[in-house]
Parts: sequence; C-alpha cells; structure tokens
Amino acid sequence: MELNVRIEELPPMRVASAISCGPSPEEKAWEKLEEWAKSKSLPLEKVRSFGFDNPSPSPGSPNYGYEKWLEVGPRVEGSGEITIKDFPGGRYAVTRVVGVDNIFPTWRKLVAWCEDSPYTIGGGQCLEELIESKLDDLESLTLDLCLPIVEGPSIQP
Repeated sequence: MELNVRIEELPPMRVASAISCGPSPEEKAWEKLEEWAKSKSLPLEKVRSFGFDNPSPSPGSPNYGYEKWLEVGPRVEGSGEITIKDFPGGRYAVTRVVGVDNIFPTWRKLVAWCEDSPYTIGGGQCLEELIESKLDDLESLTLDLCLPIVEGPSIQP
C-alpha cells in the first residue's frame, strides 16, 4: 500500500491535557479529558483532539503513558488532573490511518517516507489527531498521524 502523505502547517493552539498510564492508557486519558470538558460545557465534537505516547513504552514493560489534548479557548482554565498547555504548531508530514491495528505499522511507513523525502524529522511532538471514532469499534478508528518535519538536514543533535 502506497502512503498518501500531505504536508501541513499545524497552527499554534491552546490545549487541555490529560495523561494516563498503564497497559492501554489511551481510553483512560480520553475519559479524563471528556469528563472535564463536559463539566465545563465544552463542545467536544467541534474541536480538534490529539494524543501521543508520554512516556513511551519501555522494553519488557506492558505499561506506558498516553497524553490526550483537546483544543480550548483563551479563557478556559485547567482543574484537577487537567492542565493547559500552549502548543507552538509547526510543519508536519500527515497521513491517515484507519483501524487500531494499523497505527504502529503506518507510523513506521511514515518515518520511512520521511527518510526518502527532502525532509527530516523535526524537533516537535509526534501527534495522532482523532478524525473519527465509533464506540466499541476499534477497526473504524480514524486518525491522522502527524510527524514533525523540517526541510533539509535534521535540527536534532
């Protein structure tokens, strides 16, 4: 399967952040953020949401962390376990993936695509943007995988 990659400039955003750790922390992080957003009457279906491993999985351990972001306005304040962060934005190579089992293999393909392109991996955060999710149907989960890039040589040491 050929990878369909587009280059996007993600804008700076103010985001609410929730982190969960364990063997499958993605859903728990989303539940924390969703519960908080509902308590603030924030429109979940009309804002962008992103997630990423934080901390990444360690060899030999089933546990890792997952951080979930929800775009929020300038007056929204965090509370409890929810913190507010400023995401600086940046240039990303983006590809769409459908189905939870395809996420990791597609990340590998996106990194390989970058290695054969005029870009190198940049210093920003790798992100998974939620596009569509149907409850209890992980095969229809749709994400945009966002790899930070720069033109030319790597800026990382």
